[in-house]
Amino acid sequence: MKWGETSGMAIDAKGTILAFTRAEPPIIELNADGKVLRTWGDKMFVWPHGIRVDQEGNIWVTDGQNNKEGTNGQLVYKFSPDHRILMTIGTKGVAGEGEYTFNGPTDVAIGRNGDIFVTDGHVNSRVVKYTKDGKFIKAWGRKGTGPGEFNLPHSVAIDSSGRVFVADRSNNRIQIFDQDGNFLDQWTQFGGDSSLTILPDDTLYAVDTYKFKAVFIGSAKDGKVTGKYTNLSIAEGLAVDPLTRTLYTGEVRPDKIGDMPTGSTVRKLVKQNN
Repeated sequence: MKWGETSGMAIDAKGTILAFTRAEPPIIELNADGKVLRTWGDKMFVWPHGIRVDQEGNIWVTDGQNNKEGTNGQLVYKFSPDHRILMTIGTKGVAGEGEYTFNGPTDVAIGRNGDIFVTDGHVNSRVVKYTKDGKFIKAWGRKGTGPGEFNLPHSVAIDSSGRVFVADRSNNRIQIFDQDGNFLDQWTQFGGDSSLTILPDDTLYAVDTYKFKAVFIGSAKDGKVTGKYTNLSIAEGLAVDPLTRTLYTGEVRPDKIGDMPTGSTVRKLVKQNN
């Protein structure tokens, strides 16, 4: 089995690690020792990007490009824990900036009430909000450098108070909004992040892909950086075990779920005291 670019990582309540790779099969489930448990999603996606597991164990993924024929891609999928499609958002194979069209969707976050937030960022520069049933509510953002503007919104996460954190990667900042899209703050101390994870205690994990090539650990409450892991390759995906605080990073260069710098298959970052 060949590993593709691993742009998305997630972990479920049982500790199963999900890697979303740009190869066949695209979704690979592993245990903490790196043993492959199952694979699925064959030939479903054009350009695998983000993957998340929600509180109910449902799996959300984004497919960020059209294929050459323009008949697949540009969708957000919701799968049940047993991998059945429960919902798709978007118009299959159609790139756009409408209520139900995307152009480069990157990530998904789910609010406490079930509202769905999609970063639509590899071509568009916006966040799109839907009800739990997939009905359009609103969108905000455009390309730029000002507050509420984006240059490659690559990841989205929600803290315990309901604030929406957007990794505005090419602007080298995290922007923070309320759930109506009103700008609240921006932080530059975490670099230009590809992936954000916020645990229930508001510990924030952020993967800076290009500037520092590091995973930053900090607080979503006040933005204080409390630690970091460095010497990564080009990491984009991130999964954090909430019990052990073990980190798993997915890399897009080279093609692997990264490992220690010696270059085996999995990069498993064990908690450090700092």
